[in-house]
Amino acid sequence: MGAAVLPTDDILVAGLRAGDEDMFACLLNSWSGSMLRLARSFVSTTASAEEVVQDTWLAVLQGIERFEGRASLQTWVYRILVNIARKRGSREHRTVPWTSLGPDHEPTVDPARFRGADDQYPGGWRAFPERWPTTEGEVLANEVRAAVATAIENLPTRQQVVLTLRDIDGQDAGAVCSLLGLSAANQRVLLHRARATVRGELERYFASTGVGS
Repeated sequence: MGAAVLPTDDILVAGLRAGDEDMFACLLNSWSGSMLRLARSFVSTTASAEEVVQDTWLAVLQGIERFEGRASLQTWVYRILVNIARKRGSREHRTVPWTSLGPDHEPTVDPARFRGADDQYPGGWRAFPERWPTTEGEVLANEVRAAVATAIENLPTRQQVVLTLRDIDGQDAGAVCSLLGLSAANQRVLLHRARATVRGELERYFASTGVGS
């Protein structure tokens, strides 16, 4: 069951407080996959991420009476998860600072792909990026998904988390900033860098395989 068909927060909270097992199962089915992806960004193994998710659900059930509704239920649950994952990641030496961006002077796209200052159209593309081939075939679609997954896994931790929350889980910018303690500017930069890197990896994948040529 997807998150789009979940009941409203007041119904979910009431169900959890009443010990409604069906309501809890509904949340597990809807959010656990997303939570596992998020937790995996902080810790060193999938098994460790699974334990983080389990600990998060336990903390949710134990603390649901204290939920005040100042944020959405999902944001509240994800905050618990991030706190648990950060602590575990710290023990596994995967902690990174979130509230500031370190120096990063590398361009996200090769400057040579843009027109120079003396050109008639400075800053424009020298040649527009090639249109990617469709992935109607099941084999190709699976290969592309694998390439995307690998590219995301290789992102720096902060970029990986922001991209996961925004583009995979569909969280809005405000929720991500609140969840991770990021400024709006930092969130935009991290998301832009992550998207540019993944797009670059896909371009290299298509070029190396000759797909669509």
